[in-house]
Amino acid sequence: MTVPCRFLVNGSTVHGSFPPMRRLLDVLRDECGLTATKEGCGEGECGSCSVLLDGVLVNSCLVPVAEVNGREVTTLEGLPADDPLFAAFAATGGTQCGICTPGMIMAARALLNDHPCPDLAKIREALAGNLCRCTGYGGIYAAIRAASGQGE
Repeated sequence: MTVPCRFLVNGSTVHGSFPPMRRLLDVLRDECGLTATKEGCGEGECGSCSVLLDGVLVNSCLVPVAEVNGREVTTLEGLPADDPLFAAFAATGGTQCGICTPGMIMAARALLNDHPCPDLAKIREALAGNLCRCTGYGGIYAAIRAASGQGE
């Protein structure tokens, strides 16, 4: 059984019929060709698949595509190329293997949208659902501070 579904992804309309419990993550990667969103754990524990749904950070591996009908999804590919987070992550060593990076940047973007100058405690809280095994988080925290204009 499939259900019709129509939603926006990075400003473009996606419409089709999908099994209602198909994961948003799979639709983004397989149907939309948006492969920056990664699957890490598939259980909502690592944050690698984080996207914005109507501006709110969600784990796309936990969202059935039927729940996005009529809504707006933003993936890493939907952020402007000049988003300061991209340069900041590169400059501070906030990215290494790349598996967690898209989710980290999406979590950071959600944070900066709500709190333009977050302190370290707010940054740590915002990233609590995103795991990284490579960086030790120092570069990630520095990147977010730099992107918010607070320097490294």
